[in-house]
Amino acid sequence: MMQTIDLRGRTLSGAELRAALPRPELDVTAAVAGASALIDEVRAHGEQALIDQATRFDGVTPEYVRATEAEIADAVAGLDPMVRAALEEMITRVRKASAAQVPPPATTQVAPGAVIEQRWQPVDRVGLYVPGGKAVYPSSVVMNVVPAQVAGVASIAIASPPQADHGGRIHPTILAAAGLLGVSEVYAMGGAGAIGALAYGVPGIGLESVDVITGPGNVWVAAAKRAVQSVVGIDAEAGPTEILIIADGTADVEYVAADLLGQAEHDELAGSVLVTTDADFAERVLVAVERRTNATKHRERAATALRGEQSAIVLVDDLATACRVSNAYGPEHLEIQTADDEATLAGITNAGAIFVGPYAPVPLGDYVAGSNHVLPTGGSSAHASGLGAYTFLRAQQLIRYDREALAEVRDRIRAIAVDEDLPAHGESVDARFDGTAREESAN
Repeated sequence: MMQTIDLRGRTLSGAELRAALPRPELDVTAAVAGASALIDEVRAHGEQALIDQATRFDGVTPEYVRATEAEIADAVAGLDPMVRAALEEMITRVRKASAAQVPPPATTQVAPGAVIEQRWQPVDRVGLYVPGGKAVYPSSVVMNVVPAQVAGVASIAIASPPQADHGGRIHPTILAAAGLLGVSEVYAMGGAGAIGALAYGVPGIGLESVDVITGPGNVWVAAAKRAVQSVVGIDAEAGPTEILIIADGTADVEYVAADLLGQAEHDELAGSVLVTTDADFAERVLVAVERRTNATKHRERAATALRGEQSAIVLVDDLATACRVSNAYGPEHLEIQTADDEATLAGITNAGAIFVGPYAPVPLGDYVAGSNHVLPTGGSSAHASGLGAYTFLRAQQLIRYDREALAEVRDRIRAIAVDEDLPAHGESVDARFDGTAREESAN
């Protein structure tokens, strides 16, 4: 079912490893022109363009785009009690973990009378995208909204595609999750058009432009984010979801097989990768994966993902090499199930989220671990972080110097200003010590 990549006995550079590892065919660049055209439609025609795009891409024509407060209240009232309890637990845990991501203000005295203050300010307004294609993701509402609220963002708008099964309205569970979090600005819009609407605003429906857009989506959403990132901040151009599991022969075959399948269930382009030192273990995992896939609800989708070029079992000589392989891949989700998990963890540098041990499967992080499930994909964990409160914060420096502290560095400022041929820089400082200039200013 899954291809095998045998790296045993080979010494590969980082670039060679990246080339040897499985990835889906995904070209965001090719979609940018189409996404930009959809954004331009929304900028020109507002709500009508969003409704027309829903008809074309979602197979339904919503009567209106913005959800009413009554809709949201009804969705909360009709929420299954077990689902509500699960969402409330998720909210509590994610809020606790997100609070630890807000840096405290700091004050540094660099010299007497010379103080630098570091503070973190939230952006004013954010737009959060919640996908609604093959599955419905109320968990993504929580994962996007809670960190923004913890950061102190005052204004939050949510966009999610209209659902044909619900008469062109947003899925009620997504509306309910928004209601539980106190978010009343929710729009039935999806894809590139929704990203454009958030970035530029749609005055006709009361949608003001936002400062930052976050949340996962398909290739059109990723392309649209790229198209608007000169106007707004974005979290990332999210690609298909992925898991990489480092396991040796001591791992439980059924746990590993279940976790590979669980990720493949998301999408035909989802990546499931096992890196192991034990070929016999790998064979047993393959058998278990096939058996489990044949018995699961979304067997066709999962089988396509597992057979795809983005999924594989990778054989390596030792766990040190397994760590090198994982770091080269830079997984969104990394699971470690080995005889010495902590020793293996010490070799890991690149991963969106790391699940250590047999009782920390990825679905735990998807829902109630307290961590955030909006994570870097496609190898971008080598240079990017997952979503957190810090996504919605900006570092600001406050500079406070008294006259004596400025006088101490006056000559140094002038020396650098002259060297850079910017004499007015030095004169700006000298003005504060020029008695004539002060008297003229006072008069």
